[in-house]
Amino acid sequence: MTTAEYATSPTPVGPFTTLVDPDGAVLAAGWTGDAEELRVLIHPRLRPASLRERPSLGAVTRAVEKYHDGDVFAIDDITVRQLSGPFLVHAWEVLRKVPAGKPVTYTAFADLSGRPEAIRAAANACARNAAALFVPCHRILRTDGSLGGFRWGLPVKRWLLDHEASRTG
Repeated sequence: MTTAEYATSPTPVGPFTTLVDPDGAVLAAGWTGDAEELRVLIHPRLRPASLRERPSLGAVTRAVEKYHDGDVFAIDDITVRQLSGPFLVHAWEVLRKVPAGKPVTYTAFADLSGRPEAIRAAANACARNAAALFVPCHRILRTDGSLGGFRWGLPVKRWLLDHEASRTG
């Protein structure tokens, strides 16, 4: 692939940028205004050589806006495309099934992913996730209930969890 399109939307926790492939599948996303910061997170076989800014990515941008406005399920049907080894790809699919407002621990996530002993691998799936929000790694917590890490900062993770809890609980 040579060119990906991207758009940045304002959100209550800062700018949110999404990169999509020519089919409209999300390749990377996060709370940044820097599309290049996201481009380098994409697996080399999917990584676009260049980026083209758009004012909107259609359904993807609408889903981002609806999510931040309160429809925490708006992101669920957006197509995401990420590559890695079989466990990481599977773990990312499992992350998409963790319901909004119902975070789980890294231990539970490892179990849901079919490898209960692989807690570090489950944490690695969160750390290597390029498509934040659409693959909701923010819904995974430490066993003691603390936030753990998040590429986009713990204040953003806290906001996301509170936002989802207030819309689903």
